[in-house]
Amino acid sequence: MTSTNVEIVRTIYGAFETGDMAGFSDALAPDIVWNEAENYPYADHNPYVGAQAIMEGVFARTAQDFDGFAVSMTDLIDGGDRVVALGRYTGTSRTTGAPLDVQAAHVWTLADGKVVRFQQHIDTLGTARTMGRAG
Repeated sequence: MTSTNVEIVRTIYGAFETGDMAGFSDALAPDIVWNEAENYPYADHNPYVGAQAIMEGVFARTAQDFDGFAVSMTDLIDGGDRVVALGRYTGTSRTTGAPLDVQAAHVWTLADGKVVRFQQHIDTLGTARTMGRAG
């Protein structure tokens, strides 16, 4: 079962990379609880519940704030019903023109083949500096 969970998470990243947001959403439980890292710009509406809230509160805002935003999670760690992903976020701030290149970790919790919880951990200071929101 756990290798299936890793494959589900791998498929989610593939869908995100190709812009297949319907495929991304299909992997989520209807009542998924999604949390952005504390002090991250989009954590202001934590927790996001359901795919629509995530699309509007996280992904739409990310698209407004960054050109070429990409998530590259290079290491997936099988933890049974939890999968941890390690990697980086990259892009260019539309406000400052500065490049984004920060570490990130994701914790995905799955049940019955669907993601029920998501927790982001990221370099919030690096992101804020890139966006011109920190000294």
